[in-house]
Amino acid sequence: MAHEAALDFIRSNPQAVLATYRRDGQAQLSPVLAAVDAESRVVISTREGAMKTLNLRRNPRAALCALSPRFYGEWHTVEGNAEVISLPEAMELLVDYYRRVSGEHPDWQEYREAMASEHRVLLRITVDRSGPTTQG
Repeated sequence: MAHEAALDFIRSNPQAVLATYRRDGQAQLSPVLAAVDAESRVVISTREGAMKTLNLRRNPRAALCALSPRFYGEWHTVEGNAEVISLPEAMELLVDYYRRVSGEHPDWQEYREAMASEHRVLLRITVDRSGPTTQG
């Protein structure tokens, strides 16, 4: 797969900055934790009313820069179209996201209740571009 190096990096380095685009075309940046699902899409948990969610509902294009814990270490970017998946459809996808980022939760019922009360959604980016191909 053309983007496997970036996706492998994200799998072990979930700290990232997500760029979405405001109505005026300017970038809106958000720190996020990213994971990669079974279909090699980048997934992120956020709230229904978050600016990134509202921006992606209007313009589905997104970019993500994943960083290593060492700020000046390795990093990778991915870009693609994103979809916003709302509850109730998002619930089991949010469980899968949590497992990929944090492992097992001590109380899955409590987690599901928190996702519902926080009006969580899953952002899912289908990657069509990745980089860098050289280190800067």
